[in-house]
Amino acid sequence: MAVEAQRSKLPWPRTRRARRALTGYMFISPFILGFLLFFVGPALVAAWLTMFDWNMIRPPYFIGLGNFKKMFADDLFYQSLKVTAYFSLVSVPVGLVLSFFLALLMNFKTRSIAVFRTIYYLPSIVPAVANAVLWSFILNTEFGLLNALLDSIGLPKIAWLQEPEWAMPAIILMSLWALGATMVIYLAGLQGIPRSLYEAAEIDGAGRWASLVNVTIPLMSPVIFFNLIIGIIGSFQIFTAGFLITGGGPQHATLFYVLYIYRNGLQYFDMGYASLLAWVLFFLIFALTLLVFKYVGRYVYYEDVGT
Repeated sequence: MAVEAQRSKLPWPRTRRARRALTGYMFISPFILGFLLFFVGPALVAAWLTMFDWNMIRPPYFIGLGNFKKMFADDLFYQSLKVTAYFSLVSVPVGLVLSFFLALLMNFKTRSIAVFRTIYYLPSIVPAVANAVLWSFILNTEFGLLNALLDSIGLPKIAWLQEPEWAMPAIILMSLWALGATMVIYLAGLQGIPRSLYEAAEIDGAGRWASLVNVTIPLMSPVIFFNLIIGIIGSFQIFTAGFLITGGGPQHATLFYVLYIYRNGLQYFDMGYASLLAWVLFFLIFALTLLVFKYVGRYVYYEDVGT
């Protein structure tokens, strides 16, 4: 009786609904704690630091809008935005089209299709540092594989990583090598399209191109839209290639925005200015995402599952 009386005093819900709710909160508590400790907390500290000058050694010194004035007068800030926008405008559309084309090829039913799917997917799981080191050898001016191919067909060698006009195309080419993850998402969407729709299109006299335009692309538009959003967000966060391969050069041609944040925060020890740049990146990605949802999302076809 004493044990039961002690148990009755414990703060444990008595109804089944309350117990299920408490169990659910217990399961999601690691995510909530991690979100608060590792995202919300640092984000609030970064917002506070935008008004301070802090080199991580002496105490933060309040400067008000000094970091904002510095940002608007900083030429490298605009250069990093231009470089990142250039990379995003080229790599995202080209990557979406190529990965969709690969997914169409990988959707064919052949004996060795699983091998080809594995081969195309493998580059996407290579670690970013190993990927950068590999491509630094491929793009090497003197003994790189790419210039060896150009030389074999009689074309002159290209200083991929030393010339400003070629450095960004080289980075974009490197980013297109790892399209496997996007391809797999497309492939999952393609395999979810009912075969009966293609059969109905064939009965109506539609060929492969008409079926692609009128059946495949409309039904795949939610997947295309998802990959577009993820691609834009990822393109504005590129860092490893510019940091390890080119170091932001030549002549700041590959000075990506996140790389510039890293330099200000961990090389120049100007954490206040780096925090401001990080918040600008957050609002920039947020605004771009809203614009894409507003102007591109209207063209996405969602099948009415209620009919």
